[in-house]
Amino acid sequence: MRRREILALVGGAVALPRLAARAQQKAKPVIGYLNSNSLDQTAPLVAAFRAGLKEAGYVEGDNVAIEFRWAEGHYDQLPALAADLVARKVDVIVATTGVPSIRAAKEATASIPIVFDAGADPVALGLVASLAHPGGNITGITFMSTGLTPKRLQLLSELIPQARVIGLLVNPQNPQTEGIVRDAREAARAIGVELQILNAGTDAEIDAAFAALSQSRADGLIAGADPFFNARRERLVALASRGGIPAIYQYREFAVEGGLISYGPNIAAVYRQVGIYAGRILKGEKPADLPVQRPNTFELVINLKTAKALGLTMPQLLLAQADEVIE
Repeated sequence: MRRREILALVGGAVALPRLAARAQQKAKPVIGYLNSNSLDQTAPLVAAFRAGLKEAGYVEGDNVAIEFRWAEGHYDQLPALAADLVARKVDVIVATTGVPSIRAAKEATASIPIVFDAGADPVALGLVASLAHPGGNITGITFMSTGLTPKRLQLLSELIPQARVIGLLVNPQNPQTEGIVRDAREAARAIGVELQILNAGTDAEIDAAFAALSQSRADGLIAGADPFFNARRERLVALASRGGIPAIYQYREFAVEGGLISYGPNIAAVYRQVGIYAGRILKGEKPADLPVQRPNTFELVINLKTAKALGLTMPQLLLAQADEVIE
């Protein structure tokens, strides 16, 4: 064999591992993570998502990559962020923190699998055909938090039986707001309470809403289920404390921050399940074959320290129902 032929064979042998390495790099799946808030506002939930992903066999930086896209509370930016993930040909899109991000992802692609977490009924919203058989390229977890507003009103009225006016803080930019307000009004009429609707989609509007609440001398407040409010837990809790307003929130994290009471699903567990579903899809399962899951239980968390600061005596029956009491 001639020297030139030998060198060519040796060169080809060296090139093969390089080509193989490049192929392996390209074969690493990529998850597009679309979120309507920011990383600093949702870091614990991202950690829960990564934990679920790891449980499914995927570790970021090892055998999977994640492309994060944050809307920073600007819902109108979500369609462009979703389109960017589609253009990058990610393998799965995880659409989190509310219906706006889910709709943006769904409208951006009919082929890339989508896993969501939704606080409302995804069937009623037209996101899936049914919970058992979602169909198409989308599935996820629904925790029905928006549908729990009447229950939150009931809990607050049990705590403040003399209440005559209760405020409901909602985000007008959220497509679920109309249904939240409708359900809350029906529940308020049933127990003879006047409902004061407070709209807030910016920080300044949150301040104005609490000022209006104080001026009307409302007896309590329900913080509506919305990603924008979730990302401003400290602000809402501080304003309620400053105004001496008993308030109920949707997640345990609010009560931990000093909120009076919360009722809703374990949101970290929801994000963990989203991670598991994303991993299962990366392994080859189809979204249409993965039923939309719902939490089996909801947590009632009471902050007794805050109740004492507000001069409230917590009913024993309510304490007995609590899953967690913060003292």
